Amino acid sequence: MSETAAAIQLTGKQNRFLRGLGHGLKPFVMVGKHHLNEEVVKATNEALEAHELIKVKIQEGCLEDRKIVAAELAAETGAAVVQVIGKNFLLYRQNEDKTINLPKA
Repeated sequence: MSETAAAIQLTGKQNRFLRGLGHGLKPFVMVGKHHLNEEVVKATNEALEAHELIKVKIQEGCLEDRKIVAAELAAETGAAVVQVIGKNFLLYRQNEDKTINLPKA
């Protein structure tokens, strides 16, 4: 897989803020029966670079636990897991443009 970046640490306040922003998002990335392959990691990196906060959907074919998939994908992309709910989870990684202004820690 790709190089791993340092994981982002979010405060509770920042996490709640991002969950609010992510509520209405549509999934950008789908994880299916092939689990986390190079294509999924690449698509996630591209989506995070463009949007900072993305929703990922785990499809029926993926047999891995949703929390494990979220943690592994976050580690591969240097993102933070904001929320895991149902078959979806939110990932956040700040980009150079800093389009999302997080509350102070």
